[in-house]
Amino acid sequence: MNSFLLAFQFLTIIPIKIKNIEEKNIPESLVYFPFVGLILGIILWSAANILSILEFSPLAINIIVVILLIILSGGIHLDGLADTADAFLSRKNKEEMLNIMRDSHIGVMGVLSLISILLLKIAFLSSISLPLKNISLLLMCVISRWSPVLSMFYSAYAREEGKAKVFIEGMNRKIFLFSLLIAILCVTAIWGLRGLYIFLIASALIFLVNKFIERQIGGITGDTLGAVSELTEVMVLIVVCILRK
Repeated sequence: MNSFLLAFQFLTIIPIKIKNIEEKNIPESLVYFPFVGLILGIILWSAANILSILEFSPLAINIIVVILLIILSGGIHLDGLADTADAFLSRKNKEEMLNIMRDSHIGVMGVLSLISILLLKIAFLSSISLPLKNISLLLMCVISRWSPVLSMFYSAYAREEGKAKVFIEGMNRKIFLFSLLIAILCVTAIWGLRGLYIFLIASALIFLVNKFIERQIGGITGDTLGAVSELTEVMVLIVVCILRK
């Protein structure tokens, strides 16, 4: 139970008090990441439908839903995206890029990456009808919250110390397979075989993005995990738009 609650604590701003946190419970919480994504998706789905009943414009609904997800997640993934963009677009060497990601200040490239990712989400959500938008919100939350699990399973940690190290060192085949099973059950329940197709496509893209990251800095970091999660949300929306007919 503690592992399940920890997953909520790591991925949302929902205040949860957990007693007797053991180090083994921390990586085990990865099993429940897709389920936390499903709950976030349900919250966004509910908000979108309530706003639709209140006759908000589609654009207003999309903007509010995107902002709501930022609030619920505490903007942690966007922070990782901005830091990763600043580092990777600096054209520095590995050590300098890792130092840039540790810098608390945001650069021009980080700001542009935030603007771009938010506009892309709103644009793709605006390209689909409300019924399919509900499916899209559920799928993107589930798959994007599962993306760190895939990244941690296949990649090493790029730093000697850091917040993500305990997750990566504790990752094993059992945790990965259970998390994978939950993710597959969720996406299949949401949109049947098409949900599974999107999951497989997104997983392949996540794997390729992580390989690129590894070539640049020799592994992954907490920031790159956040960046991959944000990119996964957009990738899912793109694939839904392609498969919507």
